[in-house]
Amino acid sequence: MGDNAVPGFFDAFPMRAVTSSTLDAALSDDGRLRILFLWGRDCPNCDIAKAQMLESPARFQWPDVAWLHDNVYDDRAMATRFGLHGIPTFMVFRGTAKLGRISPWPGGDNFIAAIERALAPSPDARNPA
Repeated sequence: MGDNAVPGFFDAFPMRAVTSSTLDAALSDDGRLRILFLWGRDCPNCDIAKAQMLESPARFQWPDVAWLHDNVYDDRAMATRFGLHGIPTFMVFRGTAKLGRISPWPGGDNFIAAIERALAPSPDARNPA
């Protein structure tokens, strides 16, 4: 799947674009959950995740969750920062605290379950994956 395999993805999922140099400013300590979608152009597995998310976009949107994204092929410093070995990777934060990493794409149902665990007020909500 090429870069055009999932046209309009970022229109359907308004995510704030960040880079390795702007990420810290985007992770404010407001207690809100943030998902950082690390992807790459012409990445087949990234396109699979995007296509599955577009099948039912409302399932991947929560009132207390903000989405961020970065094309790590254009921002190698971000890939190095998180020690990526493959994409897509989803980093989950609450404020500036990293709660976990979801990688590889586990499928829609498992991804949603992981984020809902992170949103839960229980003690084990700290481990989304």
